[in-house]
Formats: sequence, C-alpha cells, structure tokens
Amino acid sequence: MGIVACTPTPEVVEQEIMEPSQAFTLNKSLSPGINMGNALEAPSEGEWDVVIKDNYFSIMKEAGFNSVRIPVRWSAHADTLVPYTIDSTFLARAMYVVDLALKSDLKVIINTHHYNPLFQDPVAHQPRLLAFWHQIGIAFKDYPMDLIFEPLNEPHAELTAEVWNEWIPVLIKEVRSTNPKRTLMFGTANWGGISKLNELSIPAEEQNVIVTVHYYEPFHFTHQGASWVDGSDEWLGKTWVAGGDQAAEINEHFDLIADYAKKHNRPIYIGEFGAFSAADEDSRAAYTRAVVEASDKRGFSWSYWEFCSGFGAFDPKTEVWRDHLLNALIPQE
Repeated sequence: MGIVACTPTPEVVEQEIMEPSQAFTLNKSLSPGINMGNALEAPSEGEWDVVIKDNYFSIMKEAGFNSVRIPVRWSAHADTLVPYTIDSTFLARAMYVVDLALKSDLKVIINTHHYNPLFQDPVAHQPRLLAFWHQIGIAFKDYPMDLIFEPLNEPHAELTAEVWNEWIPVLIKEVRSTNPKRTLMFGTANWGGISKLNELSIPAEEQNVIVTVHYYEPFHFTHQGASWVDGSDEWLGKTWVAGGDQAAEINEHFDLIADYAKKHNRPIYIGEFGAFSAADEDSRAAYTRAVVEASDKRGFSWSYWEFCSGFGAFDPKTEVWRDHLLNALIPQE
C-alpha cells in the first residue's frame, strides 16, 4: 500500500475552526511533565526493569507534575497480518495505566514508540500503523480531552522528512475518524530533534495539534556512558555548568524553535530531554534546570525523560525522588 494523500472532510474543518485554541490551552497545562519511560515501550513490560506501579502517578502528582507521557510499543503486541489486531491483554493494560494517570489528575500523552521495522520500510508498515491508531482511537474515543495522541515517536531512517510530511495528513484523517476533537502531537524527522524542524509541515487547517521537539544537545554530554549508543564510553567525564557557551547554545536552539512556533502559529512541547545517570549529579541538575528555564521563558511545555530508569528523577528502589533532579525540574520551597 502506498502513501495516500488526503484532506480533512468539511465537517472536521468546520469543527477545528470553531476550536482553534484547544491545542494552545491544553499545551499550557502540561508543564511540569515527565515520561513514564522504559515500561510499556520495552519489548515487554519489565524487560527493561520498569513495571508501572499503581501509585507511580499519584507520586508524580504529589511532587508537582501536571502531565505524564507514556511511550507504548504497540508493534510488539499486535498481529503482523491484516487486520493487525492489538493483543487485547496489552490494550487493556495500556488503558488501565492511562486510567491510573487520569485519576491522579495528570494530563496524559500516549504514542507509538520503538516501531523499528517501520523506519526501515515505511511503505510496507504504514497500513499497520494506521490500523493501530484505528484500534487505539476506538478504545479511547470516550476519554476526556486531557488525553493526547502522538501517532509516532521520532521518525528517522527511511521515514524521511519528505515522507513524514506526506504521512501526517493520513494519520490525522485516521485519528479524526474516531476522535474528531482529540488533540494530536507531531514531532520532527531525524529522531525528533531540531535539525528537521523547519521541514516539518502540518496541514494549516488542522489547528488542534501540538508540535513536539526532543532535546538532547550536546549529545556527547547527555548520552555519555549510554550502553545503547556506540562509543559513548569515550565521552565519560563530560560536564555541564550553568552559564557560558553551553547555556548560550541551548538558548540559540530554543530561539530557533520559537521562530518556528511563531511562523506557523503552533504550540511547542519539549517532549523529551535529560542527561543519562553516568554524568555527574551537579552537571545533570544544571543542564536540566537550564532546559526547563529556556522552555518556560518561551512558553514551551516540557516533559523530562524520564521517571525511574537510567535518566530517572525517582529512585524505584528507595522510592524517593533524587533531590538534585526534582529540584531542577520543580524548585522546592
């Protein structure tokens, strides 16, 4: 199946024109946010040492967070043949987790995470991705508007910026068939960062969209010692201090994002940022605080990566927050 171009139906366009501010209003309410990472986007929950406990979301809320992004690897729990049915037990688990978060008074973002075969052969896997969102859309269609859909995390490889721009209206049409008022998020090609932001094209008539950008610059600092990144041990010992050239780079990058937001009249969500635990505590805290401040200054919402694993702000063994990171995210009185 090739890529199918589409335009929203007149009914959908009329509804979107009536509610042009929904995405902006909802986006303002997302900060402070945090990712519930390494759980449902692992090949199976627990395989990456994170199993979501029922009290995790109330812990987030009590610490001062307003939203949680929940990455999900649907592709590991669905048939590979038409109609690409999502495993009912896994879907029920995902719905249960979303319910827990909403009951804790958190806004929620769910996505499609780590659909790795799709990035190598996008055309072959597009029908399966659309089938996922048809099923997800039906499952969550009656959920409150505090739930946001992010159709695909970090497009890259063969899913180029050009191809991704062709896919966006197709995904919008699919979601709108079941969730006409649901706020959507779309990120950039080349792993969701700023390099392809100015190439991101979202149909102008679709106003109920938040643009999400991931920020891990400088990468050799944020990913030093990360086992999944080749050569990262060579970067161990890199530090980050407030002020100077490193802070200037963040502000330069965030000004570029702000320029895009103004030009296209789109709300911005920094959906992932953080520094891996191999970096020293002071550097991680200073970096985290700088990204928060740069986001807040420009009116971007944000979500820290992540809750309780390698970047984690929360220690799941002692069940306490790591103060240097929590204070950087949400200054404590």
